[in-house]
Amino acid sequence: MPAWSTKPEIFGPHRTASAGGSGNKHPTSQFSNRYRQRLKGGAMNSSLRIILAFISVCIPYNLVWALDNGLALTPPMGFMTWQRFRCITDCTKYPDECISDQLIRRTVDHMVNDGFREAGYEYVIIDDCWLEKNRSDDGYLVPDRTRFPQGMKSLADYVHSKGLKFGIYENYGNKTCAGYPGLYGNEKRDISMFADWGIDYIKVDGCYYDGDDYSKGYDQLKTILNKTGRPIVYSCSYPAYEQENSILTDYAYMAENCNLWRNYDDIEDSWNSLTNILDWFAQKQEFISKYAGPGHWNDPDMLLIGNFGLSYTQSQVQMALWAVLAAPLLMSTDLATIKPEFRDILLNKRIIEVNQDPLGIQGLRVYQSDKIQVWTRKVIPTNVDHHSYAIAFYSRREDGAPRAFSTTLKRIGLKFSVGYTIQDLYTGENWLGVYRPNSTISVRVPPLGVVFLKATVVL
Repeated sequence: MPAWSTKPEIFGPHRTASAGGSGNKHPTSQFSNRYRQRLKGGAMNSSLRIILAFISVCIPYNLVWALDNGLALTPPMGFMTWQRFRCITDCTKYPDECISDQLIRRTVDHMVNDGFREAGYEYVIIDDCWLEKNRSDDGYLVPDRTRFPQGMKSLADYVHSKGLKFGIYENYGNKTCAGYPGLYGNEKRDISMFADWGIDYIKVDGCYYDGDDYSKGYDQLKTILNKTGRPIVYSCSYPAYEQENSILTDYAYMAENCNLWRNYDDIEDSWNSLTNILDWFAQKQEFISKYAGPGHWNDPDMLLIGNFGLSYTQSQVQMALWAVLAAPLLMSTDLATIKPEFRDILLNKRIIEVNQDPLGIQGLRVYQSDKIQVWTRKVIPTNVDHHSYAIAFYSRREDGAPRAFSTTLKRIGLKFSVGYTIQDLYTGENWLGVYRPNSTISVRVPPLGVVFLKATVVL
């Protein structure tokens, strides 16, 4: 029976055991440089300038859930090592894949030379396995001396010299998920050292934590980070661990203390993992979506695009749905060997613009039936009280030819009587005419694929 609705599906807050059961490895008032550059370059129209100014200046922090560090006003974009390179530490056997200074510098160079920095990807983040197995005699963390012979300060300087920002991983427990030294008991010392190195982003995992109140420890880390005086994006992973232990996460509190947070199990390089995450976000959307916005984001995990587990059309699904979810866009692939067609998905400026929409409204699933889902997200420009929309028609069918699907705009929540113009965000094709709420739109969705449109209000 078709699940038509003019408002999002509602699944109230409840506890759900984490899928997988393997132990979550990664369940985490100024414009960013990216937006400064766009403003200077004239890429934003006057209405968008006004909206950004309103968001950053006029809305009191006591009226919104937000970590008050002025960072991540749009979902962070960048590169993270874990999904593609995991904990590969043998540089003799795997010289091009081991977690090392060489890997990071090579990635930085490709981000600059291949258009990723220009597209908005700005963070380069090392995940687990960058440390020596033990602290120094005087208690400090030590980067692996063989794989990072020049240390982290030198590497951070290189990243910054290329106009990018540098991120690092740690864990709130006494050791990281891969068994390297954790932060617990050394929080002030370690965070101070990260600031001295020039770290711009920190992901804090939650393995091997002995307590039962994750929020208290992560709140303490927020305070320490703020006291460094250095702007550091703060990514928290503890909601996924709380879910694993049947603890209901206080997302309002989370949004006050973290810039982004991992809600669910680790993404794996497979279609099944991707769809499990999307299903979880749809089931919990009414509970979690209201806590997303400028400075505080739900994080469904890294982009798999360019790796081994997703086809081309499945990769298009992830890029489109991550844009609808206002999710961080953290690539985790080998930028030196990625195929051009997958690189083009990651560099699609129309879709990145949806993801980075300054209103920061997380999108919702508004329809599902017979293996077709429709997800929508409110975006700019607006006309009076009516938004433009990003619309993803997403197929879970595994067989057959592309399937025709038709609906009126009104049935999926678009009600502006003056109408909308429509563009296909993957092909760039502009549909002819103006579409009003009772107009029928028809698409053909490929198996395990997506058609991604933007319906822009007529101004």
